[in-house]
Amino acid sequence: MPTVIIPTPLRKFTENAARLDVDAASVEELVDHLSSSFPLLRKHLLDETGKIRTFLNIFVGDEDIRDLDQEKTRLSVQAIVSIVPAIAGGK
Repeated sequence: MPTVIIPTPLRKFTENAARLDVDAASVEELVDHLSSSFPLLRKHLLDETGKIRTFLNIFVGDEDIRDLDQEKTRLSVQAIVSIVPAIAGGK
């Protein structure tokens, strides 16, 4: 079962879980599962149209899903998925 690593700022929406095993065959299924299991997390993962928010970087292993098949990226049973919120800064 793929494992998703939850970033610290989002753990308050996953009952403080840092890692979750999710029965999902694709990134889209994984995000849908997280959204339905943790309804307060949904608005942090998906925009108003149901698409993955643009400021979220999602990696399968070391690969950004933007360089793969985006939300359709397939997941192996031993996949490690990392959600990395973009950090803004500057002047």
